[in-house]
Amino acid sequence: MTGWINTAIYVNFDLISDFKLIRMIHELLLALSGYPGTIFTWNKRTGLQVSQDLPFLHPSETSVLNRICKLGSEYIHFTEFIEQHTGHVHQQEHHSIQTNQTGLNGVYLRAFCTGLDSMLQPYRQALLDLEQEFLGDPHLSISHVNYMLDQFQLLFPSVMVVVETIKSQKIHGCQILETVYKHSCGGLPPVRMVLEKILAVCHGVMYKQLAAWMLHGLLLDQSEEFYVKQGPSAGGAAANQEEDEEDLGIGGLSGKQLKELQDLRLIEEENMLAPSLQQFSLRAEMLPSYVPIRVAEKILFVGESVQMFENHNHSPSRAGSILKHQEDMFATELHRLKQQPLFSLVDFENLIDGIRSTVAEHLWTLMVEESDLLGQLKIIKDFYLLGRGELYQVFIDHAQHMLKTPPTAVTEHDVNVAFQQAAHKVLLDDDNLLPLLHLTIDYQGKESKDATGTREGATPPQESSPREVPPTGWAALGLAYKVQWPLHILFTPAVLEKYNVIFRYLLSVRRVQSELQHCWALQMQRKHLKSNQTDAVKWRLRNHMAFLVDNLQYYLQVDVLESQFSQLLQQINSTRDFESIRLAHDHFLSNLLAQSFILLKPVFHCLNEILELCHNFCSLVSQNVAPLDERGTAQLDILVKGFSRQSFLLFKILSGVRNHQINSDLAQLLLRLDYNKYYTQSGGTLGSLGIFSIIMGTSLSGLSGRN
Repeated sequence: MTGWINTAIYVNFDLISDFKLIRMIHELLLALSGYPGTIFTWNKRTGLQVSQDLPFLHPSETSVLNRICKLGSEYIHFTEFIEQHTGHVHQQEHHSIQTNQTGLNGVYLRAFCTGLDSMLQPYRQALLDLEQEFLGDPHLSISHVNYMLDQFQLLFPSVMVVVETIKSQKIHGCQILETVYKHSCGGLPPVRMVLEKILAVCHGVMYKQLAAWMLHGLLLDQSEEFYVKQGPSAGGAAANQEEDEEDLGIGGLSGKQLKELQDLRLIEEENMLAPSLQQFSLRAEMLPSYVPIRVAEKILFVGESVQMFENHNHSPSRAGSILKHQEDMFATELHRLKQQPLFSLVDFENLIDGIRSTVAEHLWTLMVEESDLLGQLKIIKDFYLLGRGELYQVFIDHAQHMLKTPPTAVTEHDVNVAFQQAAHKVLLDDDNLLPLLHLTIDYQGKESKDATGTREGATPPQESSPREVPPTGWAALGLAYKVQWPLHILFTPAVLEKYNVIFRYLLSVRRVQSELQHCWALQMQRKHLKSNQTDAVKWRLRNHMAFLVDNLQYYLQVDVLESQFSQLLQQINSTRDFESIRLAHDHFLSNLLAQSFILLKPVFHCLNEILELCHNFCSLVSQNVAPLDERGTAQLDILVKGFSRQSFLLFKILSGVRNHQINSDLAQLLLRLDYNKYYTQSGGTLGSLGIFSIIMGTSLSGLSGRN
């Protein structure tokens, strides 16, 4: 009897142990599914753990259970992350979630969460399978659970590193692509395969943005996640430090001029060149490393071209589709790439090249053949680059009296009347061309309506606070050209502003040359009259000034403009790619600015000083037809010394610069000025003999020399 009772007690204890084990297994599966209980508890700091006051568990079993619980902890963190950024997972009571506290958002993050959730689906299915197995066989052990979930022991921690990286570094937009891609390059095949699947889901967002941008010109990027953005590229030049103006006693050079001569700093602070008005640009920090910059630039070009074409296409029946009605085919190809499990750069770039080639060829046909691009460039050359020299010679004579004073409200009207008269005088009566050209005067008090009612293609007025009064109308003069569609794609307002910078510079050189020629005419009228020593200095100075200005003018018109323009035409005729044309035109414009020394601060300032001295000399001569009095003689001496100093500075710059990117341009101008070595033999100084040394009896023999 006693033995039977003891046996019954043992059997009862075994039943109790089996019941506790079965209950523990079910609680384990619930905890691994994100629902902790009394046996497996949740703590924010330590995560999911088995309760320590369970006497029926061996320490080794507790260790195995805690190892399994790490999967549950990571699963709970995954579901928290997904719920926080998508709201797709049911929020659990044990770990309350406060959304939008991480500062993370965007469609790429939601796509990542979608891929992450799909990664968890095999884990959820494994838990369901375990539940079915335990219902069929209650005697399965904890080791079986550990075995069935072992495949996730390496996967979950690796994916958790990606999630924590996104959270801690606040990875945003296409940067998520780069983060997932880098972690997918590891050596564990299961981890690599899962991250590649997540990356494919994220690529789906990129392909949708690409389709909208490249096929329709739409930038669907509310959260600034794409690697194409609206507006110019970020960047700025550091402020330059103030430089010493003290005269160093070296040929009249100041400390500032010497430093400029040494470093050849490009002009930045003068605001001489308009900032880029590019409507779209690349956001480099968002570009994944496996997408080369060359491919991104093609994407930018295609979308920008389509966008501008769609916005400004006023005659669709004439122009047709910029993609030649192949949008559906390209959309199908993009969808095919989207369905690929792995990103293929070869396939991706081939498709981008196909779209770019279609757009570039269509734009070339539209620009060159239908819109006569070569004829438009000839107009730009004739008017902005003074190719019609006879027109501007007559215009300078007509407008000289009205532009030598500060401009007023009627100056712009008057100069345009003078421009039309000059055009008629040189037989330029093109009824289709002249209405497209308009001279502008930017003066203080000009009505603000000009800023809002600017002609298409005209240069927008630059804001300044307060606006300075131009000393003369010449300083405020500009040229506006009404660019016809679709040439606005090439001749943007920023491009026309750069042409305007060159226009004002070339016109100032041409005007000074005309004034010096007028002084020569006055000299010829008085050559039969008796002259004194002051007259000799005056006319020798004019001779030196004319020599320098004439050679500068010839260098600009022949060595720079004609040479660069012929190269541009050759490049346009040798391609059927609009992007190549735009690059060639940008290169042409950059070369004009560089080779005419507009970008080179010391040379440009020196030449401007020389032109100003020449203008002041012409004013002195024109206002004093009779021999100069004592005051006029003093002014002439100042001009002689100033011209001597600036010509010396120019010679030092032209002959002393070595190993510079535009050294060949400096050498070419020096060759023009010093072809007979007179400049060199005079020590790099022109007009150096002062008035008072002549009055003291110094011989004029030192002034002799060839022109």
